[in-house]
This record gives sequence, C-alpha cells and structure tokens, in this order.
Amino acid sequence: MNFGLTTEQQMLVDSVKAFVEKELMPYENEVEQTDDVRPELIKQIHERAINAGFYAANMPEDLGGGGLDHVGLALLERELGRTSFALQYAVARPSNILRACNDEQKERYLLPAIRGERVECLALTEPNAGSDLRSMQTRAEQDGDDFIINGNKHFISYADVADFIVLFAASGVEETKRGPKKLITTFLVDKETPGLTVRKGHKSVSHRGFHHCELFFDNCRVNKRQVLGEVHHGFDVANTWLGATRLTVAAQCVGRAYRALDMALQWAAQRKQFGQAIGKFQGTSFKLADMVTEIEAANFLTLSAAWKSDEGTVTDSDYAMAKLYATEMLARVTDHTVQIFGGMGLMEEVGVERLWRDARVERIWDGTSEIQRHIISRALLRPFEQ
Repeated sequence: MNFGLTTEQQMLVDSVKAFVEKELMPYENEVEQTDDVRPELIKQIHERAINAGFYAANMPEDLGGGGLDHVGLALLERELGRTSFALQYAVARPSNILRACNDEQKERYLLPAIRGERVECLALTEPNAGSDLRSMQTRAEQDGDDFIINGNKHFISYADVADFIVLFAASGVEETKRGPKKLITTFLVDKETPGLTVRKGHKSVSHRGFHHCELFFDNCRVNKRQVLGEVHHGFDVANTWLGATRLTVAAQCVGRAYRALDMALQWAAQRKQFGQAIGKFQGTSFKLADMVTEIEAANFLTLSAAWKSDEGTVTDSDYAMAKLYATEMLARVTDHTVQIFGGMGLMEEVGVERLWRDARVERIWDGTSEIQRHIISRALLRPFEQ
C-alpha cells in the first residue's frame, strides 16, 4: 500500500473540501435551529453535487456514476464528514445494495437514483430487531405473483424524503442444526404503494435535520418483480452493502474528528489563562497530542480497509476494525474538544457541542461497537474451532 496520495486523489480531496466549505457549511446553523433541510436546499445541493461530479460517485461510470474506487470513496466521505450529516447526505451516494438490481429494476430504481431523480432509504431495524436482524417480525407472504407485507420498521433514516424503500422482511423459515431460522427477502417498495404509511419517528440528539422515521405495512402488496436478488436470500445482498457502509461511517468519523481538532487547536492557541495560551499547559497540549495520534491511526486503518477492498483482499474484520476504532476515536476526540473549550464547549453557538452530540450515534448504527467486536473476535478464534 502506498501511504501517499496520488495527484488525482489529492485533487479529489481538495475539490470535495472546497465544495463542503462553500455549499454545505454555510447552512449548518439553519439545520441545527430548524431540525430540517428545506426541500429547495436539498434540490440545490443535489444539482450542484451533480455538476461537481460528486453525486453517485460510488457507482460505475458505465451506469452514469463517478466510478471512484474504494480509496477514492473513503477520501470523499472523509471530507464530507466534516459537515452536518443532514447536509452532506444530500450529496447522495445511492446504496451499493442497488447494484443487485436486475435489468428491469435498473431502469426503474438504480439508474434514476444515479441520475438524482429518485432517492432510496433502507429498512432493516424494528422495535424488537436491532442487532439481531433474524428476529425481525415484518413478514412477506407470497400470494400468487405478489407478496403481502405486514409489520413495521423504525429508525429508518431519510424515509421522509425517499421515493422508494429497500425493505428486508421475513419470508419463510428453514431448519438448521441450531433450530429454526428465519429466511429474509429484500424488496424494492415504492413509497406510494397502498398499505404503506411513513411517519416521523423519535427525535434524536444526533444529526439534527436527518430524520428517523417509522414505516407501517398493512397488507401492502408488492409484485415479485420487486424482489431484489433472490427470494429468501436477502442477507446475501445485505452483507455486500454492510461492509461498504461501515467503511463510510469510519471515513466520515475521521473527517469529523479532523474538524474537531482544528477547532480545538485554534481555541488552544488563542484562549489565554494565567497570562498564556492554554495550549502551553500540558493538560491541554497532551490532549491535542493524543487527539491527532488517534485521528491519524483511524485514518490509516480506514484507508487500509479501503485499499484492501480495491485489492479484493478485504475481510469483515477489516471493516469492523475500521468502524470500531474510528467511531470510538471520534467520541474521545470530541469529548477532549469540549473539555479544551471548557464551558464554551457546551454552548450551541460555538458548534463544538454539535460534533460531540453527533459522535454518539456512530457507535450504534450500522452495527454497534459490540457487534464489531464480536465480528473481530469470532474471526480471531475461528482457526481454533474443532
């Protein structure tokens, strides 16, 4: 692995950073105060991201996407991570899970998503099925050429503005050595489908403006042509998507941590107590040293996983280690930043407390820290199993 960026990669970093500072950061306070991103602002960001070549950067060029490799995507996500999640999410990168679309589904779902004409959301989590997805109770029962879907989902991000839903539902049961196990099927469900209701969910302290919704399915009828992948093989398409998503989370956490460090450095150099800048006191300077060391470690761990993805050698443990370390690093870095700012660090006007609040959810969604540790430790112990 070459630890230096190529000329093209550095140009990408510089371009995305400039885009974030010009097109996204000026609206951060508005989003924080209103807990919303205006539809016209979403449209504006969409259009400017498309013109800049950042929209659908994760999709192949032959489908109309940006064609970035995994390292390029990690660099892009790192720079986007410096700003409000609700704003940078408008620079849409259609979920990789849509790559499983067949020819008919590509025309209806994938290609419009790449062109910015349609937006998807992903529906896995339920009130009683978080990390244990096999316990999901939303079910899909086949009825001729259709499936009848009943149940509900919650914590579904972006469902309020999405045009269609990538839905995971239990579609059967198989017998295994460990007992019955639910079979999962993935569906592409248009939001206007009769029997589907979308409601705004609980208000989160993290990522204001990026809403979590509840989905209710009441005899919602979906044709078999809307099955993504194969019936009963929903986890096959999910596993491909989950790895890339965890890498995205890691990269964005690194970007957010770099921004927190920048704010902490400026404050430590300017704020004076006892006749000198607080950065000269070991209580502050050692925090800064620890912060930058951890950020750089997380950055290299994330880029290493991205590089392995491009080489075809990446493992679930690589993704898990990147997400685990980067998300927990961000928690420590933002906490140190608040401490360096002192009382001002908790004031909304300063912006530090937003980074601190936003950091908390990263250790939970897309697989909790405990799940990541389970993945890593299971891989370590697997060679010793009899």
